[in-house]
Amino acid sequence: MIEKEINKLMKNRRSIFPAQYNDTAITNEFINTLLENANWAPTHKMTEPWRFKVIQGEAKERLGAFLADTYADITDDENFSPFKHKKIKNNCKAAHTIIAICMQRDLKERVPEWEEIASTAMAVQNMWLTCTANDIGCYWSSPKLITYMHEFFELGEGEKCLGFFYLGGYDKEDVELVSKRNTIADKVEWMS
Repeated sequence: MIEKEINKLMKNRRSIFPAQYNDTAITNEFINTLLENANWAPTHKMTEPWRFKVIQGEAKERLGAFLADTYADITDDENFSPFKHKKIKNNCKAAHTIIAICMQRDLKERVPEWEEIASTAMAVQNMWLTCTANDIGCYWSSPKLITYMHEFFELGEGEKCLGFFYLGGYDKEDVELVSKRNTIADKVEWMS
């Protein structure tokens, strides 16, 4: 029974975008559970590289303004999109909570950097599955703007931002949860 539930949970995991969120509040208790589940991701040499910055309330507005202003600053007139500029701000407003996903590089470099990035991604997958199990919408965004986050956050030596995890309530009937994948047989080579 548990195996079927786990399989169903993984198959039902979806990106629910900020434009689809409603005004449902998400408790800090749930966010703490979410982060605690992230903390149990696999980690080589126990580097535990995942770091999170929880952004709520007025801090969301400051983040939205920073991201939109940075987008405007780094985009030439020919490529500037007023729609994208507005969407950046609206995503921050629409989310109940935004969690900045950061990775702290092991300063001794005992493991390759890709392993720490992968470990952080596994922590995010734990968060995503926790949201799915609790009918909370979420979305991992990793725009080019993350390379400028050291100007917004105080990042430690070797720490970098890998994206934003947007959280919000949503109306299930308004979201298409059906997805498909190509068969796994096309992606696996069996050797014996």
